[in-house]
Amino acid sequence: MIPEGFAIGHWTDSDGRTGCTVILCPERTVGGCDVRGSSPGTRETALLGNAKKMEEVHAVLLTGGSAFGLAAADGVMRFLEEQGRGYTTPWGIVPIVPAAVVFDLNTGSPGARPGPEAGHAAARAAARAGYAEGLAGAGTGTTVGKWGGMAFAMPGGFAVEDLASGELALSAAAVVNAMGDITGDRGEIIAGARDPSGAWRARGDPLSRVRAPGAPGGTSTILVAIMTNGRFSKVDANRIASRAHDGMARAVRPAHTSYDGDTVFCLAAGPVTAGVDLAGEMAAEAAARAIRRAVTIGGGA
Repeated sequence: MIPEGFAIGHWTDSDGRTGCTVILCPERTVGGCDVRGSSPGTRETALLGNAKKMEEVHAVLLTGGSAFGLAAADGVMRFLEEQGRGYTTPWGIVPIVPAAVVFDLNTGSPGARPGPEAGHAAARAAARAGYAEGLAGAGTGTTVGKWGGMAFAMPGGFAVEDLASGELALSAAAVVNAMGDITGDRGEIIAGARDPSGAWRARGDPLSRVRAPGAPGGTSTILVAIMTNGRFSKVDANRIASRAHDGMARAVRPAHTSYDGDTVFCLAAGPVTAGVDLAGEMAAEAAARAIRRAVTIGGGA
């Protein structure tokens, strides 16, 4: 189960094959973020940088709809304002809601995108347990193995994996929309591009994934949100987010390409004192497991 105080909610459009996922944070959550790949779509991520003053995060939005989907953050902000949650100013509260998108306009209706009402609905639905995995929320229209062309891609998905070490609890939520293939612990392909016979397209030639990729630029991304009950500084939260990308590289071949906008958030809120290296390795392992689980539940594996 995800750490105490966090909650996950979805809005899903199964017909349009898109959706969004909201992670609501406990009070005094410290946020970090690491954006890699060359094609990200984000909002408010600059606030999470070590040189920026903002120290609190109230929710994170993971959304389909490409850049259009960022509008769903407006609905999340409205929900938080209704709950009296946000950054306090003399003139009112301002909820801090960093967001990141995946490109799913190529799988369903290009005109179907999450908007403010979708973000509000996902926030209203947020709970610590009972949320859907697989092709739900931001994972609804996701695909993997797009390097072989959309005709040979497979479903991606959304999943959460939990890890604990002593009192330190950590969970990774992953939205999997990769250009590359998803691989297991031994490097075996578990989801990705197939050829017309149904065999793995990269069999015997892993470099074929990047030699002539069939995916147009900017259409692939993996999003990960790390949630932990550890007490970490903003600098450490950013370090943990960076380490979680190691897990992405373990589970995706190739990761962080010019076609991807891979983004990791780290959300830290709780009383547990722990080493940042332990949390970083847990984040990497949980991210890899969540990515693999997402395609298994989503039908890709």
